Amino acid sequence: MDHPANGAAAATATPAGTNPVSTRRAVLNTIRGSLGNLVEWYDVYVYTVFAKYFEAHFFGGDEPNAGIYTMAIFAVTFLMRPIGSWFFGRFADRHGRRPALVASVSLMALASLAIAVAPTASSIGSWAVVVLVLCRLVQGFATGGEYGTSATYMSEAATPERRGFFSSFQYVTLVGGHVLAQCMLLLQQAVLTDEQISDYGWRIAFGFGAVAAVVVLWLRSSMDESLQRGAAHESGRSGSMGELVKRYPRQLTTCFLVTIGGTLAFYTYSVNGPTTVKAAYAGQGMTATWVNLAALVVLMLLQPVGGAISDRVGRKPLLIFFGIGGLLLSYVFITTLPDVRSPWASFGLLVAAYVVLTGYTSINAVVKAELFPAHVRALGVGFGYAVGNSLFGGTAPLLYEAAKKNDAVGTFAIYVTVTIAASLVVYVFALGGRREATHLDREQATRDGRPEAAEELEPADARR
Repeated sequence: MDHPANGAAAATATPAGTNPVSTRRAVLNTIRGSLGNLVEWYDVYVYTVFAKYFEAHFFGGDEPNAGIYTMAIFAVTFLMRPIGSWFFGRFADRHGRRPALVASVSLMALASLAIAVAPTASSIGSWAVVVLVLCRLVQGFATGGEYGTSATYMSEAATPERRGFFSSFQYVTLVGGHVLAQCMLLLQQAVLTDEQISDYGWRIAFGFGAVAAVVVLWLRSSMDESLQRGAAHESGRSGSMGELVKRYPRQLTTCFLVTIGGTLAFYTYSVNGPTTVKAAYAGQGMTATWVNLAALVVLMLLQPVGGAISDRVGRKPLLIFFGIGGLLLSYVFITTLPDVRSPWASFGLLVAAYVVLTGYTSINAVVKAELFPAHVRALGVGFGYAVGNSLFGGTAPLLYEAAKKNDAVGTFAIYVTVTIAASLVVYVFALGGRREATHLDREQATRDGRPEAAEELEPADARR
């Protein structure tokens, strides 16, 4: 192994310091960082949640492939994520996590506001699609910067013995963004007709994300900076893409391979799954929305549980649990869910998938953050994730729609299973054990004023 361990509780590897990070401060910084994450991911998921209501406005009501085209735009925006991760990651590693996080949420909000007021095909023809694509590309760029910087910030700001628990709140709020989008739909379904939601309700949904960002900007401007002063300019270390590729190729490859199975499962279970439930209960009022909302709340609440478990047993066992569970469940989930007509059965199948998924989602941020030193962490985490996310996660809704259209859902299920299997191999053979020190452990010791402990805790990849 040539990279840091996916170690667990630093308490087992890091001696008690004389100036430990304040738990209270870690909680406050986690809340501030998480709420920004919540708003950004609401803006991502409001697109898929309200897609059926606005797609006719951009493609015309008589377009038979409007659903596929709408998901194609969702997939295309993922092309901007690696670019966003490079730009914001490099900026965050050089100038701090906080300004990068403020900038990313600002861009996301502006793009959401633009979609909320965008003209439709009835007024500007095919240019409406161009406007939608451009706005989503900007959002993809912003999201690319948000993930890596947010994962880095939350891992660095956490107390060492609860790093898994605190960093899991990135996915609490990531899933929370989807929950919030579903709540927005549920609220509108309670007071508006489907025609009214299609007419103007979807605009309200996008506009809400833009307005919420104003509060987030204030919260993020007051959170502590997690990047140790000067970390980005250590001797000869520029924090550039060139240095990342040349000096940390194994860590970058590991980050990518850890991501691909998890991100494909995430979008298959939590995006394709709710879309399938909507189709199954079409015409049955708010049944599908309630089923999806309840299941997503369960997924959201499972994240800190998974993070806390990883602080006790290590990250690796949870990832292996996800990998094995994904191998056993994915085919059944994908091929069975479309035919389920009992709301409780649909809910149960979704929850089973989300329990398995938690093995990845609850800890993937800290696992990746532990791979890289501070001066390339946001860039390494963001870029490694963004490439895997763009190729495998963002394309999942499009591929699933195409598979349904061509009666090839079983083939899609095999594709998901094989990809998870590839990541499982990495979890088993490429990640280190619980007691191996990580870059975060060493940096924490230095920050706590224990340089001698930092030397003793030199990360596994540096020793080798």
